[in-house]
Amino acid sequence: MDEKGLGKRLQDARRAAGLTQQDLCSKANLSYSTLAKIERGAIKAPSIFTIQSIAAALNISLDELVGMAIITSVNSPKSVSKSGVRFVYFDLNGCLVRFASRAFTQMSADSGQPVDVVESVFWQYDSQVCRGEVSLDELNTVWAERLGVMVDWGKYYLNAVDKMPGMDELVQWVAKNYSIGIMSNTMPGFIRSLQERQFIPAVNYNSIVDSSVVHALKPEPEIYQAALQQAGVAANEILLIDDNRSFLQSAHEAGWHTVWFDSYQPEISIAAIREALEPAS
Repeated sequence: MDEKGLGKRLQDARRAAGLTQQDLCSKANLSYSTLAKIERGAIKAPSIFTIQSIAAALNISLDELVGMAIITSVNSPKSVSKSGVRFVYFDLNGCLVRFASRAFTQMSADSGQPVDVVESVFWQYDSQVCRGEVSLDELNTVWAERLGVMVDWGKYYLNAVDKMPGMDELVQWVAKNYSIGIMSNTMPGFIRSLQERQFIPAVNYNSIVDSSVVHALKPEPEIYQAALQQAGVAANEILLIDDNRSFLQSAHEAGWHTVWFDSYQPEISIAAIREALEPAS
């Protein structure tokens, strides 16, 4: 399907859902100009993240929106590892980036409230926001009520996050040899913001499984099923790289390969990943 075909398919799906362009932009967290350009075929290659957000907002599958031909083409494996891996998923926080607790410390300093008060709100609502059940604005409102000051968690998060050392080079290498994706428990819009600010390695991700879009969290089976579908390969051809052992255990039970990432010793984990992904001769 060319870009005009995608635009027509998107327009038909939007109208079938009874949505205006503004309605869809609001639901998909997308700018009006971007959506309009996609619909008229002016954007030749929308990012997989954008397409996934639109599909979720329309309550249809990615396959229904773009067609199996594109999925097959995008996710065609480049190499196969000795263990049979064709597709590699990276976790976000703790793997691609480091999320620093200084965000909570800064919020505490700005509000004059103890750090434990700040953190208690985060841990109370984190899962609900990451699953897309509670909006980021609602979380900010709760914090404002508890702390007595206006809060923008997105800004605090982005000011506290750092690139994971060595990951740019590793991800570039993986993307040259394998199909690649991100699979993360994350709040709405955070992956896109990290991409725009170049915290995430700049490669063409074949799949981005955002918990707030698929409405499921690791280690729930539903998010692994969504990731499997988007990868377009067999379960035993996927490798998940994650810093959470319970998430890796669920992936293992689903038939995936796994590598634990130690964010305190990234160089050791990077070496282990390269070894696990040694191409078959």
